[in-house]
Amino acid sequence: MKNTLLLLFSLFFYTMSLNAQFQKATAPVADKKEHWRNIHDDKVLDNYYWMYDYFGKGPDSTKVVDYLKAENAYLDATMSETKAFQTDLFTEMKARIKEKDESVPVFKNGYYYYSRTEDGKQYYKYCRKKGTLDAKEEILLDVDQLAEGHSYYAATGFEVSEDNKLMAYGVDLVSRRQYIIYVKNLETGEILKDAILNTEGDPCWANDNKTIFYTSKNPVTLLSEKIQRHTLGTEPSTDVLVYEEKDKSNYIGVGKSKNNKYIFIVSNATMSSEWRMIDASKPNDSFRMFQPRMKDVLYDVTPLADKFLIRTNKDGAKNFKLMECPLGKTEAANWKEVIPVRKDVLLQGVEEFKDFIVINERKDGLVKLRIRSLKDKAEHYLDFGEPAYAANFGANPEYNSTNLRYSYTSLTTPSSVYDYQMVTKVKTLKKQQEVLGGYNSTDYVTERLYATAKDGTKVPISLVYKKGIKKDGNAPLLLYGYGSYGASMDASFTSTRLSLLNRGFVYAIAHIRGGQEMGRQWYEDGKLMKKINTFTDFIDCGKFLVAEKYTSTKHLYAMGGSAGGLLMGAVANMAPDLWHGIIAQVPFVDVVNTMLDESIPLTTNEFDEWGNPKNKDAYFYMKSYSPYENVEKKKYPNMLVTTGLHDSQVQYFEPSKWVAKLRDMKTDQNILLLHTNMEYGHGGASGRFDYLKDVALNFAFLFTLEGISK
Repeated sequence: MKNTLLLLFSLFFYTMSLNAQFQKATAPVADKKEHWRNIHDDKVLDNYYWMYDYFGKGPDSTKVVDYLKAENAYLDATMSETKAFQTDLFTEMKARIKEKDESVPVFKNGYYYYSRTEDGKQYYKYCRKKGTLDAKEEILLDVDQLAEGHSYYAATGFEVSEDNKLMAYGVDLVSRRQYIIYVKNLETGEILKDAILNTEGDPCWANDNKTIFYTSKNPVTLLSEKIQRHTLGTEPSTDVLVYEEKDKSNYIGVGKSKNNKYIFIVSNATMSSEWRMIDASKPNDSFRMFQPRMKDVLYDVTPLADKFLIRTNKDGAKNFKLMECPLGKTEAANWKEVIPVRKDVLLQGVEEFKDFIVINERKDGLVKLRIRSLKDKAEHYLDFGEPAYAANFGANPEYNSTNLRYSYTSLTTPSSVYDYQMVTKVKTLKKQQEVLGGYNSTDYVTERLYATAKDGTKVPISLVYKKGIKKDGNAPLLLYGYGSYGASMDASFTSTRLSLLNRGFVYAIAHIRGGQEMGRQWYEDGKLMKKINTFTDFIDCGKFLVAEKYTSTKHLYAMGGSAGGLLMGAVANMAPDLWHGIIAQVPFVDVVNTMLDESIPLTTNEFDEWGNPKNKDAYFYMKSYSPYENVEKKKYPNMLVTTGLHDSQVQYFEPSKWVAKLRDMKTDQNILLLHTNMEYGHGGASGRFDYLKDVALNFAFLFTLEGISK
């Protein structure tokens, strides 16, 4: 009994010391309004459904905003003692960024294109030089100037016409990814009157220098629905519809081939795809089918001078194979195998050149770049030389080049741009991200570990920490995860992370199922009716790191965003005692309700990822893990939840409902905070420094829990 009392007293004072910098404040209590969901004979009460009203323009719209502001005020009051620390963290992270900088120039159609930033400026200038880097600079777009007076400004999709005289680009002022396409005369500086609203920001020039194809969005669901053709000088209202997608589970887009011969319309779902094409010099032609969509068959197309290459999973090629077909016979019956499917290698993509192709492969969780000569079929691989890293194609717009540009980074290697001469096999570092203030990669250690999941599967973990960390269970550790859509979370560098590592944190990435790090099967084993593998993998990674003494449960933290925020919600419900704190960023936590509402942006695109809850089995499986559905009267870890009022990917009402329900039901005294950015959406701030304020908030939350105040 005496030992029990001593333990209780020590735990009490330990908790008090950790929460010493969190100030006592009264949390807002959200109103409850009865709303029933009844489907598949399952009646569920949703007391916070009214929070939908700002999005749905309902009667409680103002009340929703008031509640979000009240939560922000509570966060500000609770973390008021960390304000100076947050400012110091912001200054510290900003000081590592080289403010006056320039990207590596990319050569295309006679010009070198690049962007550059200036001291104190949040945005950038998009520029070019003709023929040589010694030529006079042309500023094509001064985004610093254009962004003045806007709380959010995103410019994208810069496309220059074939005669180099016009540039089309997209602008989003709200952060809902609804872009206005503008056209600028690069000779006169005039912005033409051809402003095209509600697009994906993806202008594609035909070779006649006057025709633009683009993707039009549904203004409510934000689905990419139509491909339109615009002729300069005409009213966008008269633009010609060239394709309309009828299947609401598909994303569509339009783009030009690297050799400038074709314009493609691509329709993709999670499990099937379909391509159409025209001659880029004949924009008024009707698009012809490459190969009609086939059930559970994905394919993409790469045109060469005399044939098409097709990457596909057809005929059970789970990790994909490479096929080819003649230019005039594109149906699947004419496809012939070039590279067969391999059980241990995922074929991820192809970069084409006049005399070479480069195949992007993934083996044992790591990217390999395989170079093949089109003349003699000779092959070789690039050597990267680190145990955990991220590599990918860089900008390679010039079809006739023999130079491959690629990017490379690791947990300790800053982002690097290389040029690789495919004929001579000479590698040249063009630029490495400069970390100001002094950074030495040898001060840090990276490891690649494997945790054993509950079903015996080996799950990779990449981690980094500063030399000198003892593996005695006392180091704080932040475990990051995503695990959805087949997105691979490779081990990459960010200078902001140094603020964690230099204060004694270990940082780890759990390469859980639902991603594609270990091949296509890795993805399929973490989606639909196998989704719970994603969550149990993450939990097992956390338990492994505790067992191996990298940390302990009183120092273990978890973080994830969007679908990774779903992961955070699930593991908070499933293993609340494992984590001392969780950061859930823009979390997708109200899975069932969102997937039942096809008016919510992107819902129908997601059926192949999560399932359609109108199907009874899918409904009950989703309900079994959806974080909002599974909040219980029990103890939860300390939690920081973030969202954006204008988020187009995960609407603000998901995290706000979740937090309200947690406040009502959790039985602990741990910290629960909701931060809503009232001006931004899914990706946060648009400026290159403003986002650091959100990072500083996240880090201050973690440091306060660890009793770190400077």
